[in-house]
Amino acid sequence: MLGSCLCRGVRFQINGPLTGALNCHCSMCRKAHGAAFRSRARVEARDFEFLLGENLVKFYESSPGTHRGFCSVCGSPIFSRFDDDKSSYGLPLGALDTDPGVKPEFHVFVSDKASWHEISDGLVQHDLEKK
Repeated sequence: MLGSCLCRGVRFQINGPLTGALNCHCSMCRKAHGAAFRSRARVEARDFEFLLGENLVKFYESSPGTHRGFCSVCGSPIFSRFDDDKSSYGLPLGALDTDPGVKPEFHVFVSDKASWHEISDGLVQHDLEKK
């Protein structure tokens, strides 16, 4: 799988499967993505490979231990890394240029969802993230 940011200054490749695909409705994901929710999955850190622009990625610690990586030129989210689990990353599905091979299986933090958005896809909804 291949992915990139909006300006194409950051490009990466995924060399393994994505797991745990979901739609997150928490206020931080909504703000970071400028959308009603963020669709994301997990990828093993060893399966994530920068092809270009690793030096352009900057990190913001959005909550203790969670660091959101984004392109410092265009602002596109690239991946999140976690202090308590260095073996995997959170990957926004929207950053992928090719088919991720997975689809979100459920919604999390639905009690925090945007008031103007209605979830109508029939997927299971959780108030908190399913571990």
